[in-house]
Amino acid sequence: MRGVKTDETIVQRKLPHAMPQVVVTNTESVKTQAPPPLRRRRVQPVVPPSPIRRRLLNYILALVTVVLVVDALVGDKGLIETMRARRQYANVAASLAVLRQQNALLRDDIRRLEEDPATIESIARQELGLMRPGELLFVVKDADKTR
Repeated sequence: MRGVKTDETIVQRKLPHAMPQVVVTNTESVKTQAPPPLRRRRVQPVVPPSPIRRRLLNYILALVTVVLVVDALVGDKGLIETMRARRQYANVAASLAVLRQQNALLRDDIRRLEEDPATIESIARQELGLMRPGELLFVVKDADKTR
């Protein structure tokens, strides 16, 4: 039946129970059989709220806004707390940088004490007062302290 043209449409062929087609020859009968056109319903006019109610609503909204702003500034995660935490973080980061620099210097001192005999000798001369054989020691005293 593919090549044969019929009055059926594709949708009607696929439906299990196709509705019978109504052929109307007279346009007046279509008008009488059709449902009446839909009319817009009259909408009740919106009554504006009373001035007291509007003022009360404005006060409530202002109060809620003030509470939210105060909470945003002073609350647990508010602006003031965030600024304090940032200052504290900056202070801790600065002290950490100083400690890392001191650690690097101490590591360098350890390496020199383990590997460099000249460093060990200079510390022994300064702290213990040791001398090499054949060296002379001169002790200089201030004249002001002796009087």
